Amino acid sequence: MKTEIATSSFRGRFIRAKRYIEEGEVVAFHTETVYGLGANAFSDEAVQKIFALKGRPADNPLIVHVHQEYDISPLIDSEPPYAGALRKAFLPGPLTMVYPSTGKVSKYVSCGLNTLAIRVPSSPTAQAFLKAVNLPIAAPSANLSKHVSPVTARHVFEDFNEKIPLILDGGACSGGIESTVLDCTGEVPQILREGLVTREMIAAVAGDCKLYHAAAGERPKSPGMAYKHYSPRCRTAYFTETEAAKAAYHEEKEAGGTPCILCDSGAAAQLGGYEVLELGGTGEVMAQRLYALLRRGEKIATLLIGIEPQEREGCMAGVLNRMRRAFGAEHGTEES
Repeated sequence: MKTEIATSSFRGRFIRAKRYIEEGEVVAFHTETVYGLGANAFSDEAVQKIFALKGRPADNPLIVHVHQEYDISPLIDSEPPYAGALRKAFLPGPLTMVYPSTGKVSKYVSCGLNTLAIRVPSSPTAQAFLKAVNLPIAAPSANLSKHVSPVTARHVFEDFNEKIPLILDGGACSGGIESTVLDCTGEVPQILREGLVTREMIAAVAGDCKLYHAAAGERPKSPGMAYKHYSPRCRTAYFTETEAAKAAYHEEKEAGGTPCILCDSGAAAQLGGYEVLELGGTGEVMAQRLYALLRRGEKIATLLIGIEPQEREGCMAGVLNRMRRAFGAEHGTEES
């Protein structure tokens, strides 16, 4: 199968995408967060194709994407009073809302759960694609399972060349990390996965917002809850102290390797003479750069060393979640 990257100059690209979706194929598309790997959410066969292409665990639910005029009422059983206010405040945008499901979409979308995660992306490319197909599109990130999420069409191509027919190129993703996933099945909204829409932002609209903590061995209630995730294809180490990172760097260098350090601007200022990939100084910039730099790091380093950023404001909870999972250090500092 030939994989085409369809930029804005590609005539009829959304017509082509619609035809592929109707034929049960999988199409990758740009969103403001990361690229998605989409298929018709009503089709068991098409949804199962996503899992097969990604090598995705069968218990890891998918998010359904719709355009902003799409009527979701046939898909959801009920919604709490705060849901409408949250949609008005944040959609279209990087917020996924989880509702009780009516079971209209394929059972494989929610992996046996009685809920459905729905997102309305703000990307013009995504909106045009979703309006063209006028169907709910089930879509995880367009990367092989556990690999770093894609923020350019080229990243998607690297993972899925000759495996999917079409990539709808919308340029580099501006957000950089996946959407916040919010459980809207209870009286108080609860964040299942942190992202660019923060707990504080949600609480300011809904009056309150909780943060979900998974119990050991519990099946995932949301995408992105696996321990090792978003991972570069090279050895990694993760530290909270610059000096420990320097020691690991020199040890790898002395062993004949090519180490590289991924860190924020503050740490980078202390690392003159070291090979450094600089994340930036604010949460928004670090979110935007993280996946691109992880993919860059896996190409140039035998050991990619992460130093935990010191910033904690804004969307940093989401950034730190992705960074720790990428380095296999969500529950502590370790080498993987």
